[in-house]
Amino acid sequence: MASIEIRAVDKAFGATQVLHAVDLEVADGEFLVLVGPSGCGKSTLLRLIAGLDEVSGGEIAIGGRVVNDLPPKDRDIAMVFQNYALYPHMTVRDNMAFSLKLRNEPKATVAKKVADAAETLNLTAYLDRYPRQLSGGQRQRVAMGRAIVRDPEVFLFDEPLSNLDAKLRVQMRVEIKSLHQRLHATSVYVTHDQIEAMTMADRIVVLQDGRVEQIGTPLELYDHPSNLFVAGFIGSPAMNFVRGHLRRRDDAVWIEANDGTRLPSGSGRQGQEGQEVVYSFRPEQLTLGAAGDGIPARILVIEPTGADTHVYCELCGTQICAVFGERLEFKSGETLWVKPKGEAVHVFDSATGKALA
Repeated sequence: MASIEIRAVDKAFGATQVLHAVDLEVADGEFLVLVGPSGCGKSTLLRLIAGLDEVSGGEIAIGGRVVNDLPPKDRDIAMVFQNYALYPHMTVRDNMAFSLKLRNEPKATVAKKVADAAETLNLTAYLDRYPRQLSGGQRQRVAMGRAIVRDPEVFLFDEPLSNLDAKLRVQMRVEIKSLHQRLHATSVYVTHDQIEAMTMADRIVVLQDGRVEQIGTPLELYDHPSNLFVAGFIGSPAMNFVRGHLRRRDDAVWIEANDGTRLPSGSGRQGQEGQEVVYSFRPEQLTLGAAGDGIPARILVIEPTGADTHVYCELCGTQICAVFGERLEFKSGETLWVKPKGEAVHVFDSATGKALA
């Protein structure tokens, strides 16, 4: 396997700039996930690595070799697409063997590689079936098997689970992660689903408008988002945001919401007196207080999920979501008294969106 280095890569389609000086390194054997909303440039970046599009500026190196001018077939990569891209007139066996036959590999070698990949993916019983006789999850496994038999330096996944239902997506997430742990293959995975990113990645790259917003492990991004975009994108339910002003008096620091409510900000917070800020906390970072103890929040909607209770409230004039592990009996219109965990909250500059440490 091999590392990938992306150095100041730009991509433009005519006058439209899609990627802006992207710098990124993927370590040998790493599972890296590119995540972001539609149109952020993640699939374009994957296509540049694969050689399906040409870079407008910068360099891409795989295994230390610059590949800008190499066609896809010479980059030693394998790609798994969103739409499976299987040949309908070929059996599973022939679909998986097709690229090896094009390379004129010996029949015995082809048969062994296909058999090994089929066993790894639990497809041995389906080798003589056609794609139309398989479920969506089985077809996606065939597409993965076709990539595995090539024994490439790099695996590229372009939203491979988007066409599957919710239950199959969970199952395939586990299978892809388990496969990576067995193969130790360098992998770059594109998704718009932050749950996929959080559960599968060694590291995550968050993209917006063709720029890298933050790179880190899933928990680093969850616990320490560098800006408002990352804070709002990573996490489900999403982080809560309340606008206000930072206040200082002697050694005390707090946030004054726009309705005058005083919110705890944790000790040692940076920022200037009167600075406009966004006060942020995760839905699970609220605790219940007795009546009069905490911040009042009027209940709007209650969503029992079984394991948790999601409570949508109005707090400081803003709709927020609170998640409680207990099965509590609430009713719409009632008032809860809640306390954000001061050391766990985040404060962002309202103008720049950057975190105030």
